[in-house]
Amino acid sequence: MENSGGASALGGSYPQKNAEILSSQYGINLFLAGLLLTFAWAVHAVGISKSHLLSYLITLMLIQLLWMLWYLCRSCTQRRLIRDKDTHAGARWLKCGITLFAVITLILDSFKIGYYIDFSNCLSPTEGIFPVTHAMHTILQVYFLWCHAKDIIQSFKTLERFGVIHSVFTNLLLWTNGVLTESKHQLNEHKERLITLGFGNITIVLDDHAPQCNCTTTTLCSIFSQGIYYLYPFNIEYHILASTMLYVLWKNIGRKVEHHQQHKTPFKFHGITVGMIFGLIVLISTIAIVVVYLIQIGGSKIKSELALTMFYLHAIFVLALMCTAGIVALLIYRLEERSLDNSKNPARKLDAELLVGTAAGSWLLSWGSILAIICAQAHPKYTWYNLPYSVLVIIEKYIQNLFIIESIHREQEKVNDNIKTLRIVTISRGNTLSLTPKEIYNGRAARDSGEVPCLFKGSICGTENDGGDGAKEETSQENSLVMHPASDFSFYGRNSVTNNKRRILKNIAAFLFLCNLSLWIPPAFGCRPEYDNGLEEIVFGFEPWIIVVNLAMPFSIFYRMHSAASLFEVNCKT
Repeated sequence: MENSGGASALGGSYPQKNAEILSSQYGINLFLAGLLLTFAWAVHAVGISKSHLLSYLITLMLIQLLWMLWYLCRSCTQRRLIRDKDTHAGARWLKCGITLFAVITLILDSFKIGYYIDFSNCLSPTEGIFPVTHAMHTILQVYFLWCHAKDIIQSFKTLERFGVIHSVFTNLLLWTNGVLTESKHQLNEHKERLITLGFGNITIVLDDHAPQCNCTTTTLCSIFSQGIYYLYPFNIEYHILASTMLYVLWKNIGRKVEHHQQHKTPFKFHGITVGMIFGLIVLISTIAIVVVYLIQIGGSKIKSELALTMFYLHAIFVLALMCTAGIVALLIYRLEERSLDNSKNPARKLDAELLVGTAAGSWLLSWGSILAIICAQAHPKYTWYNLPYSVLVIIEKYIQNLFIIESIHREQEKVNDNIKTLRIVTISRGNTLSLTPKEIYNGRAARDSGEVPCLFKGSICGTENDGGDGAKEETSQENSLVMHPASDFSFYGRNSVTNNKRRILKNIAAFLFLCNLSLWIPPAFGCRPEYDNGLEEIVFGFEPWIIVVNLAMPFSIFYRMHSAASLFEVNCKT
């Protein structure tokens, strides 16, 4: 009987494993077809226009909309059923973040609709249908993720696997489309100002996809066309966050979870003042540097060189601080003895893989810059600052990845160190009224409530409301309460050291969180010395280096935002 039961269970797992493999292959082929179509449009392939790409994306979004509506309707009919939830997936702060990006994405869609109306005489109807479909897709997808990101699907598993993986790769294709459109805009601006740095031997050919007709309202067209590219970074982050949340949902389909209490980890500003202050200083200074950089770069050769020098010096200082903070955090971890949580957790595993995988983008750019500095025959003064900057980028990501991955794998303490739970027996007029656990904070009893805690082995503290003996007994007990044994003082001493370590770690996590947000801003909004430095383009050639930058930069940008999200979680858990 046992053998037949085991064989049945084993045989039942094969269809689900096959469904997982088939659905993943479906998603990959869906993505590759879209990627090839995107590439064909980007290189002006014969017979491929933007309308073909947008039609493909519209079709994918409509299919996803139908699946999400089916899932929501089915969930509504089964709302009384108790379902398993993955408590690690779809954290509230992550949902709030994706909602913020989605709101800005809706503003981007409204700008695209306005742009289409102004150029409707020479634009394909798909360019008007796309932002409308995308807005509907965004609204429903955010609602879906808020309500069902934690779901562990146990019914219609094969169908749901295909629906979820379709959603994952639809968002990845929308992310790719956004990255390509934004990169082409950045590249055109880069080509226009290359000449100011003295690189006249590089051929300047603009890749122009502008409509071939006049705008009906010139002022509005200028606002829409410029505003669209400033909003693209948020759209890009929205789609990559949505795809990661949907991927975790896909991995959770059919998963068996252990039911245990999940400790809530709310974010608190208390105790992280130092880290927040230093982090805000870095954030404000970075915004100022980006503004000055964008104003100065391309103005003249001297202004461009000063802008690059200013950027490198600021980045070197910030990266050095981040390396120091990360090393201090890792040293504190080495002094602590806490086991790692190796339980199965798709969300945590994906976080770690994304950290290392996306870091490879900036590592590729850094090694390219280092090699260019070594091999170049002529070295303008500002290019030498690129060497320590590139080295620090590599080292900082090594240290930060190790800190974050170890932090998210460390087991949470089941009980807060500041809380000591004791049993208190309250006796009134000789009768036991209650026997309940009370929390003693920092070793202090809640005497204000008239209840006296028992701090000694086998002792029961009571209060009598009548008679002098009761008063003497209460006084005696209170006196004995003040006289802690040596072991209690040792406990409080260790507790104080632990609290200090935790406070330092929380400040480091808060500081690194704001630093990563700061380092996300420059490349996301057009401050990219990898373009403007010029040295790499001479060594590797203009087109090869630009291809490398365009492939690696999106991963580098996503790394900073994902690191910030992970550090926020680390701060909550610490």
